[in-house]
Amino acid sequence: MEKSANNYYQRWRLAKDSLARVGVIAGGLSVIVALVLIFFYLLYVVIPLFKPATAEATSNYALPEQTQGKTVLLDVEEQNEVAVRFTDSGQAVFFDAATGKTILNEAIKIPAGSKIVSFAQGSPISEGAVIYGLSNGQAVIVKHQYKITYPDNKRLIIPSLKYPLGEEALVINDKGAALEKIAVKIGDKSSTIVAKTADKIRLVHIEKETNLFSDEVKLNRTETLLEVQASNIIDIRIDKEERNLYLIGNDGHLNFFDISDKTKPTLRQNINVVAEGAKITASTFLNGDSSLVIGDSSGLVSQWSMVRDESKRPAMQKIRVFKVSEKAIAAINPEPRRKGFAAIDVDGMMGIYHTTSEREVLREQVTNSLPVSAALSPRATALLVEANDKKIYFWKIDNKHPEISIKSLWQEVWYEGYPKPDYIWQSSASNSDFEPKYSLTPLVFGTLKAAFYAMLIAVPLSLMGAIYSAYFMTAFMRQYVKPTIELMGALPTVILGFLAGLWLAPTLEENLSGFFLLFALLPVGVLGFAYLWHNLPKQILEQIPEGWEAAILIPVILIIGWFAFAISVPLETLLFHGTLRDWFKNEWGIGYDQRNALVVGIAMGFAVIPTIFSIAEDAIFSVPKHLTVGSLALGATTWQTMTRVVLLTASPGIFSAVMIGLGRAVGETMIVLMATGNTPVMDLSVFQGLRTLAANIAVEMPESQVDSSHYRVLFLAALVLFLFTFVFNTLAEVIRQRLREKYSSL
Repeated sequence: MEKSANNYYQRWRLAKDSLARVGVIAGGLSVIVALVLIFFYLLYVVIPLFKPATAEATSNYALPEQTQGKTVLLDVEEQNEVAVRFTDSGQAVFFDAATGKTILNEAIKIPAGSKIVSFAQGSPISEGAVIYGLSNGQAVIVKHQYKITYPDNKRLIIPSLKYPLGEEALVINDKGAALEKIAVKIGDKSSTIVAKTADKIRLVHIEKETNLFSDEVKLNRTETLLEVQASNIIDIRIDKEERNLYLIGNDGHLNFFDISDKTKPTLRQNINVVAEGAKITASTFLNGDSSLVIGDSSGLVSQWSMVRDESKRPAMQKIRVFKVSEKAIAAINPEPRRKGFAAIDVDGMMGIYHTTSEREVLREQVTNSLPVSAALSPRATALLVEANDKKIYFWKIDNKHPEISIKSLWQEVWYEGYPKPDYIWQSSASNSDFEPKYSLTPLVFGTLKAAFYAMLIAVPLSLMGAIYSAYFMTAFMRQYVKPTIELMGALPTVILGFLAGLWLAPTLEENLSGFFLLFALLPVGVLGFAYLWHNLPKQILEQIPEGWEAAILIPVILIIGWFAFAISVPLETLLFHGTLRDWFKNEWGIGYDQRNALVVGIAMGFAVIPTIFSIAEDAIFSVPKHLTVGSLALGATTWQTMTRVVLLTASPGIFSAVMIGLGRAVGETMIVLMATGNTPVMDLSVFQGLRTLAANIAVEMPESQVDSSHYRVLFLAALVLFLFTFVFNTLAEVIRQRLREKYSSL
């Protein structure tokens, strides 16, 4: 009976062992599978960022209404269904973009007896405005617009023309001189027209004034002549704010005027924008009108952006160049909503480029004839090209993430308006002209900076505490100290971040000198107390239980801390005649942000200490007693035993503790989110803020559009963080195993 019970017990124990073994294996494999799935899902979301753009020729057809004249502008509406062709005879021909079938053919109201001599298109901000310059010194401004209806649940787009400044032609030159070149910008309350006659450049500014009682609109007009040689001007550009004017000459020179004061235009700059021997063949604004792109006869397209020169004055600066082909550039079409453009040479070779990423995203032969006109749709998903073979070629384009490249993510980029290339993260703004800046470098820098300062504070405190607790502290005291420190790890990081942002940050700002004074007073105070303790009478020392000396240090440290902060403000006033922050700024040029890396280091170090302490303390305490006893028996001191035996034996566990703490610091989100200004700057100063990868994902993921470039770049940041921790943990495990092999013989 007893033997049977014993056999049953053995079988049950073996069954439990087998179950436990299967459970551990299944759990370990589940963790590995989960990590692999996370990695591949992140990769699945990120890969489309680097897929090349594609173009597909869907149709080509004869030029609609060829008898209405030559095309001066080709355009297409947002849905890629209706296109328009403005002609040199004053006709607006609306047609189906895919088939060429005429939808509407409407004549522009050109005054009788006048001829069209010039034409120009306004920017996308003017909602499709165009202007015709006439031989009698007048101009006609018209907009093409589209109304969308859904009869029988089917989309119907109805095109029409509108005259924003009235159907009557505007008098630009009262002497009747022909307007050989012209440009226009139409705003809600004002409009600016610049026209060139044979020998003069005239600027006309029109302000709309609405009567509050009758709703009658009155146009107030201001005219100014520009002091510049007009004979060689081949193109005129006005920015959307109607503040800057660019006159492009056939000699390759660009005249940049400040027209903020319409009565006194100021010439800011005259600069050559093409190489010697080359001629300007095409020019246009990029989206936002902050940059000009200029194509020349050598096949180059250069981007010129307004920056501040050494005197802080605005000036045009060439910030990048794209090589399209060896042939002259025939047309440049900017993307209406991104910082990209399509350039077509005289042989019909098209290249699509993005200025921020500085890359060619697509190259395609769109026609075998000389291009006459081209148009990119507002969403840059379709391209219309008219060639001199009297045909229109309709292309579908798939180009979802042109702003992303290795350079734009990891290298310095020269953004519009910036004086030099830089690492910038700025993913959104309040207007559609914004140039997204997706540099991950400042986020990685901020992550490493936060982790560095956190570990700088946490590692010495936690390791020294672990050594003392495991090796020197009495067992009775250790049973209180160790659980207390480990309990610190249960504090929610959101609470730590809240305290760091609302209490610690302003306290440090007001008592900065006290914080630095604490580093000087603590060692001196502790050594002074140790000296006094050593010289106390024996009868007093014998009353203190052995190993409890550290507890008596607690009030000493608190008093020293209180003293350092109490004299902080008077000391700053005495030594720096103000605050230490102002002294740093005035003397060394070091700025101070209230929520900075110092605050993050203290708060995050406090969060990391329990993790490092607990693992390191267990590793040190677990060193076999026969090693320490043997060392002491051979004549080694306690300190020698600890440094040359205990720490070496426990080094794999100590190293693991440090690396796990580093992983915790790198991945921390809430403390960094609440204790810094979340400014993605690359500054080594401990007094400046930062933004980490984890905090950036937490802040911006809820507001990002699904499948947008911003959304996928945030997933790329998560992938970088994943790989960073994976690589570091792998290296840490390799080093830990080698340390274990090296010191296992002790």
